Amino acid sequence: MKQIVAVIFGLGLVCNALLFVPQAFALWRKKTDEGISLITFGGFSVLQAIGIVHGVYQHDLSLILGMAASLLSCGTVTLLTIFYRVRRLRAG
Repeated sequence: MKQIVAVIFGLGLVCNALLFVPQAFALWRKKTDEGISLITFGGFSVLQAIGIVHGVYQHDLSLILGMAASLLSCGTVTLLTIFYRVRRLRAG
């Protein structure tokens, strides 16, 4: 039962990672950071990195992989936001 819950938890984290993908595509398509909170997405990215470290200490592969997937997708949003914000501020 413990393994089943771990797998479901890992799948939930992967689904969580997929929730950031539409935002990343929207940023990429619109080429603007307007309306995106850098504090929010940056904060999510930091929490996901902490989750990965916690997973390593707990030897929890589901947590590590799920948080890594979330960090990849959320981190993409964070980095695109920073990129477009810097570009906008330099042009302005």
